[in-house]
Amino acid sequence: MSDENLSTMKITLLDGGLGQELIKRSSAPPHPLWSTKVMLDEPHLVSEIHRDFCDAGARVICLNTYAVSRHRLKTFAPEHSVKEMLDVAANTAKAGISASSATNPVSTVASLPPLNASYDHTVAPDFDSAYEQYSELVTLQKDSVDGFLLETMSNITEATAGAKAIRDAGVTGAVAFTLSDSDPQKLRSGELLEDAITAVKPYSPDAIMLNCSTPEVVTEGLKIALPSGIRCGAYANGFTSVEALVPGSTVDRLASRKDLGPEDYLAFVKTWLEMGVAIIGGCCEIGPDHIKAIRAYLDEQGIETTEALVP
Repeated sequence: MSDENLSTMKITLLDGGLGQELIKRSSAPPHPLWSTKVMLDEPHLVSEIHRDFCDAGARVICLNTYAVSRHRLKTFAPEHSVKEMLDVAANTAKAGISASSATNPVSTVASLPPLNASYDHTVAPDFDSAYEQYSELVTLQKDSVDGFLLETMSNITEATAGAKAIRDAGVTGAVAFTLSDSDPQKLRSGELLEDAITAVKPYSPDAIMLNCSTPEVVTEGLKIALPSGIRCGAYANGFTSVEALVPGSTVDRLASRKDLGPEDYLAFVKTWLEMGVAIIGGCCEIGPDHIKAIRAYLDEQGIETTEALVP
């Protein structure tokens, strides 16, 4: 894409990985509920991270709802209801945005996560169960957020169930797939990315995205996603690999890369922009400094940012 075309694009700038920032800032030990446990015990930390991403230039803040599902709460925090946790996430995001110095409008989206575990398709629910649960999550939040990110989808069944729940509710939503560390043509389930995109297309997602994969894998995967004709997005992680994470384990098992600072990550973002990606952000290990570097580059290039998933 030419520099002239880049300057006429509107880029949706997401925030980065909230869970890993909480691990860095909290003194509490990692927990299978990831960031949700910290949100219960230290809600001010969640608000502060939302604030910091806003101050860095993010135009979209994702609520801390990644670990909020029936299965995860029943297993690790049965005393708390789904609605209670969604309300806490909404309130902490609102507080963080209000405390920020951002002068541009900032929107909020809710994360619709893998329902039972990240990356492991073998423990995913069947289509009907997934659809019921995603529909519940959408219904409980659709009046308080601007859209939904169905993210870290490792298999076609969950992705199609979530995409249908979003479309049936008539709300804005993107579908984000996580790809194999060794083969960017495939989801972590082994299913082809091309087949996954074909499967969700009938539900007219507002965007197809690639997330929680290495930036190198995301770059290759975009070559498959971009020809879909649907608005595309990318937000990679900064882990060396996620293979050590199994259902019920905690993120302290994973190692962060030492070669993916803000400028290093920005180099990948520049490539994605040149390829035609319109939604940019960061996943695990991508913090406010990374988003700040992206926003500075966009501003320098005269590239307009927007808080809308679909301008």
